[in-house]
Amino acid sequence: MSTDLSNAHWFKSTYSESGGQCVEVAFLANGKTAVRDSKNPTGPALAFAGAEWDSFTAAIRAGRI
Repeated sequence: MSTDLSNAHWFKSTYSESGGQCVEVAFLANGKTAVRDSKNPTGPALAFAGAEWDSFTAAIRAGRI
C-alpha cells in the first residue's frame, strides 16, 4: 500500500547543515510521518506509523541508533 505524498509539507531540521547530508520529514494527515533524502526529493520516501516514528526517534535520542 502506498501513501499519498502529493500534499506533504517537507522540512529539514534546524540542526541540518548546508552540506547536503540531510533528510526531510513530513507529518501527514493520516497520522504517519514520511522521511526522504533531501538530495532526491522525487525519489522514494519511507512512511512510518505514529508509534513507529516515536520508537525510532526515542532510539536515536537514547543513542541506540
